[in-house]
Amino acid sequence: MHRNTLTTLKPVAAVTGSLVLAATLSACGGDSSADSNAKTVTVYSADGLKGEKGDGWYDRVFKDFETKTGIKVKYVEGGSGEMVQRAVREKSNTQADLLITLPPFIQQAQAKGLLQKYVPAGADKVDGGAKSPDGMWTSVVNNYFGFVYNKKELKEAPKNWDDLLEAKYKNKIQYSTPGVAGDGTALVIKAMHDFGGKEAAMEYLRKLQANNVGPSASTGKLAPKVDKGELLAANGDVQMNYAQSKTMPNLGIWFPGTASGTKPSSFGLPYAAGLVSKAPHSANGKKLLDFMLSEQAQKQVSEIGGGFAARTDIKATDANAVALGRLMQGVDVFQPDWMDISKNLPDYVDAWKSATGS
Repeated sequence: MHRNTLTTLKPVAAVTGSLVLAATLSACGGDSSADSNAKTVTVYSADGLKGEKGDGWYDRVFKDFETKTGIKVKYVEGGSGEMVQRAVREKSNTQADLLITLPPFIQQAQAKGLLQKYVPAGADKVDGGAKSPDGMWTSVVNNYFGFVYNKKELKEAPKNWDDLLEAKYKNKIQYSTPGVAGDGTALVIKAMHDFGGKEAAMEYLRKLQANNVGPSASTGKLAPKVDKGELLAANGDVQMNYAQSKTMPNLGIWFPGTASGTKPSSFGLPYAAGLVSKAPHSANGKKLLDFMLSEQAQKQVSEIGGGFAARTDIKATDANAVALGRLMQGVDVFQPDWMDISKNLPDYVDAWKSATGS
């Protein structure tokens, strides 16, 4: 696949981007009218927004929502692909009310009929590229793809992809699984963009495999390994890694260029939320989605979550927002063609498996 098919290369405006089971899920069926008065709502989500110590954006938003409405949030976390696959398996007995994943998995969820149309309050303030034009999903937190490195072991961050092929990175690199984790899939997208197509990207990833520890189902588990020095570099995303860096002093964030002297680049990787088709508590799901996009919750995205507000009218000035803006200075931002990627993702994952022997 050629570069111009994968992405639109013109820079775009900043897309300003573990508890596995919080409670036992109810066994209610997939009828949205079933038990409609129950004071509960179930969220299936990609990891990154719930704090390691209960101090993340989800932790605050869910607590405030429960206080305001009396509706208890039940939370299930995993990789973006994993959450979509789980929802597919449960289509005949739907458990989730809201599905929150990174792209292209939210597009896949829509294509598989997992979502129903709902335009939450505040969605009119979300940039058009961060929501579906037909009202099937809306970003609640904007984010960017990135990498992390160990600042203690490395005097400076790697500058480009080729740096990671050096001997000092032998068994010191790991990235999350493409097709399972959103950030792992994003790594393949970034490589295809930077190297100009699928074949060249897979050839690079084949070479990188000599230094790679092996795939990881969870991106969130990689940063602690980098901080401890077990790894020197790993993939991630800005929001999650910035939040983690508060308690991981050796964690640094970086963006690779294509070659020596080229500018680093990244792309938007938002947390996108959709109301699940036949959600058992759809009314409560709508209320929670509205609350996530409320002015109050959006102002807390950077302050508490270390991310970027999805609403463009929120101009955060807290210390985290300033630091995040500084981090993104000089980084070229490109816009992937998510619909095309969603359509061709199985082919990309198969190519990655073949190239790496995974």
